[in-house]
Amino acid sequence: MSKKEPLIEHAQAMLVQKHQTDAAQGHLGLLDSALEDMQALQAENLQHLELMLFQAGTLVEESQVIFDADEEDALLIESSLLVQEEFVSIRAPLPGLDFIEMDGGSDWRNYLDQVASYAQRHQIEIGQDPFRDLMSTSQRIALEKRIRDEFSFKGVQCDKYDYMIAGTCGLIGGLVDVLFVGLPGQGSLTQFTDDMTDKAVEKFASWNGWKGPREGKNPTASAIGFLERKYKVNYDHRHGGDVDGLFAMSTRNHHIKSLAHSPDLVGLFFSILDQFTSTAHFVDGGRLISVDTDTFELKGSNLVAKLFCGFINWLGHLFSDVAGSSGAQQRGSGIPIPFFSLLQFINVGEFGQHKQTFAKVAVQVFEQGYDLRHGLAMAIPVLLSELLTRVTWVVKQRFYHQKDWSECIPSASNPELRRMLLVAHGTLCLVDGADAAIRSGGDMIQFMLRSNLIAWVRFGTLALKELNAWYKEGKLDVSAVDSYLDGECERLLAS
Repeated sequence: MSKKEPLIEHAQAMLVQKHQTDAAQGHLGLLDSALEDMQALQAENLQHLELMLFQAGTLVEESQVIFDADEEDALLIESSLLVQEEFVSIRAPLPGLDFIEMDGGSDWRNYLDQVASYAQRHQIEIGQDPFRDLMSTSQRIALEKRIRDEFSFKGVQCDKYDYMIAGTCGLIGGLVDVLFVGLPGQGSLTQFTDDMTDKAVEKFASWNGWKGPREGKNPTASAIGFLERKYKVNYDHRHGGDVDGLFAMSTRNHHIKSLAHSPDLVGLFFSILDQFTSTAHFVDGGRLISVDTDTFELKGSNLVAKLFCGFINWLGHLFSDVAGSSGAQQRGSGIPIPFFSLLQFINVGEFGQHKQTFAKVAVQVFEQGYDLRHGLAMAIPVLLSELLTRVTWVVKQRFYHQKDWSECIPSASNPELRRMLLVAHGTLCLVDGADAAIRSGGDMIQFMLRSNLIAWVRFGTLALKELNAWYKEGKLDVSAVDSYLDGECERLLAS
């Protein structure tokens, strides 16, 4: 039995119950009509009686007759005053109501059999959608309108001002990206995020017991060295010699080639796997390479404790690498942007003078400083465009459209705001792409170095959402229906 069959059975029973209710209401109408007729006849008889009593009293006064009668004589006199006998026509007996008889031993299946028999006796047609038959035409129209207004994906109703505002916000973000981000390690925003990263590493080290640098030592390098000693891992190979020459690797790219150094779910998975199995996993030329390491023992008396220790060890080691190594002379090689390591699996194409694949280009881009610190700098103009678009949308809704504050919440589920965000980030990407294309001179590595990957990813996610909304326009929004039903259930339970 499918999940829909019990609902259909309930609907069929409700349809029969509706017929019984309508029949009972019709029967009550007949009773009301009979009662009204009886009341009218009673009023007419009362008028006749009052007329007869008046006529009798008039005759007695004119005849000057004095009656001295007892109770029996009074009844005889009253009966003698009837001058006309009224015959009341009696209506035909009202028809009986059909019903479904149930007793204590009846169950749901027996009731359904009785329902089917009742429907057959009264020729009730039960279609494929009995729920639709339960509603009247006006109820169906009202329900369809409510579903269309409240529980369906709506189209975008942006005006020209919305597009102008969104384009302006994106242009501002694009100019900030071009003027203040630039190449890794050179833009003012990248230098700002580098300094903030150094301070974050020092703060994390102090939480773990670091007492500060020795006199004359660089505090960031001292903090990094402390964390490197405290959070050792078995997958921290630095060059090709550490992996017996299986593939080319150096200190400038070992963080991107080692999947466990990626600050995302992929990195967490491979870090836990490598720590539990005493292995290390790398990517080179589109291949996933597993290397056996020295036996690595995680602390903890049970599996949950070991998993927690593995997570803390992964996090602490990332902090030791995010600002470069302790022995780096300049900026140092940090850790990759989340999921950037996966670009090494795209081992296709021929770019540049040496016909390198896209995977090798991605590694060389990382080697030149395109790491998480630069990613944080690239996220600033993206965040700026996002916030400007949302704030201006709220202001326009409140003061131009005169809506209540409760209707001005900048949720991305709003179709107009979603479209404005798409236009804003599209404008940002257009400015960024044009700048990268002009300044790179056709060199693929320089083009990627000057491109804002964060902006393009954000624009891509918004474009997918917009395509999905365009495809679903006018269709039922199941999540909105679920939210409404959950709210109604909570309200009923609360009451």
